[in-house]
Amino acid sequence: MSVPRKKGRWVGLGRRTRSVPPSAPPPFVDPEVLTAQLKNKDDRISLLETQMAAQQAGYEAQRRLNQQMMELMQRMYPNEVFPNVLDP
Repeated sequence: MSVPRKKGRWVGLGRRTRSVPPSAPPPFVDPEVLTAQLKNKDDRISLLETQMAAQQAGYEAQRRLNQQMMELMQRMYPNEVFPNVLDP
C-alpha cells in the first residue's frame, strides 16, 4: 500500500499527537494562585451583580415614570387613543 506524500510529510497516517499524553498528571498549580484567581472572579461577579441590580432599578424607575406620563396624557386628552407601548 502506498501512502501519499505532501511536501515531504506523510499524509493520512492518523491524528496529530498531543504534546502531553492524556495519561500524564495535570501540571502543578499553586493552591494560593488558584485561590487568588477565584477571589478575583468572585469580586468581578459581585461587581457585575451590583451593576445589574442598579441598572434594573433604573429600568423600573423609568417604567414608573413612563406609566405616570401616559396616565397624565390620557387625563389631558381623554378622547385620544394612545399606542400601547410594551416595555423592553
